[in-house]
Amino acid sequence: MSYTAKFLTTSLLFSLLFISTKAANFEIRSNCPYTVWAAASPGGGRRLERGQTWNLNVPAGTAMARIWGRTNCNFDGSGQGRCQTGDCTGGLECRGWGVPPNTLAEYALNQFGNLDFYDISLVDGFNIPIEFSPTSGGGSGKCQALLCTADINGQCPNELRAPGGCNNPCTVFKTNEFCCTNGQGSCGATHFSRFFKDRCPTSYSYPSG
Repeated sequence: MSYTAKFLTTSLLFSLLFISTKAANFEIRSNCPYTVWAAASPGGGRRLERGQTWNLNVPAGTAMARIWGRTNCNFDGSGQGRCQTGDCTGGLECRGWGVPPNTLAEYALNQFGNLDFYDISLVDGFNIPIEFSPTSGGGSGKCQALLCTADINGQCPNELRAPGGCNNPCTVFKTNEFCCTNGQGSCGATHFSRFFKDRCPTSYSYPSG
């Protein structure tokens, strides 16, 4: 199974479900007019200029995985440094998850029924637009291209604004209303989550939806 994840001028693409028994290949492409430092867990990290790609092979059975873009990074010759958004472990090679706000492409391979699952999540907020889509094996018709290309940074509510991005309300308020800290189903949509959902309807906007 192959997937394409794109950092676009208005979006970054990742996510959905598919039947697969082999490792997956992710082609991560930047279409942004600025430098993006792509990150993946598992996978590490890579600097991408506009039009450049990074191919990532992921073993079958990989779960709780994510790909995202980092912006305004500054790394030294040994690969140590920081990013304004999406920073992870202070290095070019990520060994953990990124710091919000960051737009996420999430996936899990060979899960129930041997299906692959993928999505775009704004549960950690938004920093750059994403597109996430399968590039092969889509004959079942169940796998769709996912997009989050709205100008969320430009339209971000004042309470959620962050340097280089737009926070999810859970990051800011840290209450059950926005974070579902009391368990799945303990919170619902809010006016903040609807702000994200209205602009990126195929993306998750809060922990339960």
